[in-house]
Amino acid sequence: MGVSEAQFWDRKRIAFLPMGFCFPGYDAKGADLPPPPICAHTWRKRLIARLPDVRLLLLVGGHAQRWHLGTVGAPSGVDVTVQRWRDHAPTVFPLPHPSWRNTGWLKRNPWFVDDLLPVLQARVAEVLNDQH
Repeated sequence: MGVSEAQFWDRKRIAFLPMGFCFPGYDAKGADLPPPPICAHTWRKRLIARLPDVRLLLLVGGHAQRWHLGTVGAPSGVDVTVQRWRDHAPTVFPLPHPSWRNTGWLKRNPWFVDDLLPVLQARVAEVLNDQH
């Protein structure tokens, strides 16, 4: 995002809405289980309605991308959705979920750092600097 730690945690300017407000546990292979769909269905629309002036939405990971973009935006998975980030910019940016597991993904997709991140960081700065 290209923001300072103080900006990152400023609740008046940046909001984090996870797809689930719980840790669903691990599967048999030790990977995180997906967020239970009931969580998003129960509260997500109500919380978003309480944030009427959202000017930039970062969709982090496949669950958020499918929820917000539906099958139109994420039919082929996170890779294709993130590669097609220009289809949704400048108000929505689909992003891979940050994880140590994504090191290989980042190496295979240098365009992410070269092309997407500079545009995203410029847009974040624009939104945060605007006294709208």
